[in-house]
Amino acid sequence: MEPNLLLTPGPTPIPPQVTHAMSAGMIGHRSSDFTSLMEDVQSNIRTLFGTDHSVAILTSSGTSALEASMINLIEPEDAIVIIVSGAFGDRFRSIAKTYPYEVHTYEVPWGEGLDIEDFKAFLTGKTDIKAVFSQACETSTAVVHPINELGQLVKSYSPDTLFVVDGVSAVGGMKFDMEADAIDCLVTGSQKALMLPPGLAFVAMNETARARAANNPLSRFYLDINKYFDALEAHSTPFTPAVSLIQGLAQVLSLYKAEGVEKVFERHLSMRNMLRAGLEALDLELLVDDAYASPTVTAFRSDEAELAHIKDALKKKHGITIAGGQKHLKGQILRIGHMGYMFPKDMLTVLAALEAILSDYRNQQYYGKALAAAQEAYYE
Repeated sequence: MEPNLLLTPGPTPIPPQVTHAMSAGMIGHRSSDFTSLMEDVQSNIRTLFGTDHSVAILTSSGTSALEASMINLIEPEDAIVIIVSGAFGDRFRSIAKTYPYEVHTYEVPWGEGLDIEDFKAFLTGKTDIKAVFSQACETSTAVVHPINELGQLVKSYSPDTLFVVDGVSAVGGMKFDMEADAIDCLVTGSQKALMLPPGLAFVAMNETARARAANNPLSRFYLDINKYFDALEAHSTPFTPAVSLIQGLAQVLSLYKAEGVEKVFERHLSMRNMLRAGLEALDLELLVDDAYASPTVTAFRSDEAELAHIKDALKKKHGITIAGGQKHLKGQILRIGHMGYMFPKDMLTVLAALEAILSDYRNQQYYGKALAAAQEAYYE
């Protein structure tokens, strides 16, 4: 009878209002009802992306948005830079190597944020870089990169170099201003801070990126972003969309508007601060320094046996699901999501469970320590 608590960094819980909206009944995707729905969505979604431009909506996974950002903006033989600081930066690199591009990789140690001066030195001497690709939040490590500083650096290298940002685990959970951050293209997926099931991908582009996409000779069909932006002129889509997910999206945007977008971002920061304080009170080592700590996901270290016990006990004894590490961090970290339909009380719930698990496992008294630290972080 007790509900389970999903605290993975995607997919994330879905608000009941959104579930209700998605089950309201099908409408024709070429009907006036759908036109009105898309018009409503476009009027509200831009705030989350920090743009005045339309946001293309694809019926596909977040990875499709990563690929779409690349194949629409980069021509064959163009030189690009991929920042790799985790599994999803590595995915950007894998996509790039599928196409006839000249790929330069800038490696950041997993768990660390990008060093602006070091990246500046990396760019020095390289000529005619057409675009720099980065994560805003590297989901696999819980690192947030200094996106504003990075965007300014890219434009100081060359005003014509595009700055493309993967915001899959960030959009909806942290503030973006595409113009101020010098972002030309920002992408995300539906199943993270946007509080929806998997199945939608989003691509926001400024006028510079739109012009580059319009003149790119690289062949593409379903992921030709020009078709999506052209269809938006009539509040439509070029192909059959996931209508029920877009109905849910309209409700998500209504919920965020009611809460206040700035309040949403503050809530995510509060959850991060609570969780980090609580984990440290449990003598668990945080993977990421404070300066680069994500507002949407937190990672912590321990020995492999203890991590396995924590993850298993949370699931079996407390009905709480969290995530493990990926690739070479597998068995070395656990990750707790705190984005979308999650709240400070959920952080108290998982920390209380961790107090019980570790008190038993380590035969040491932890009861009350994490909760006190989290509440101090929340109210300070």
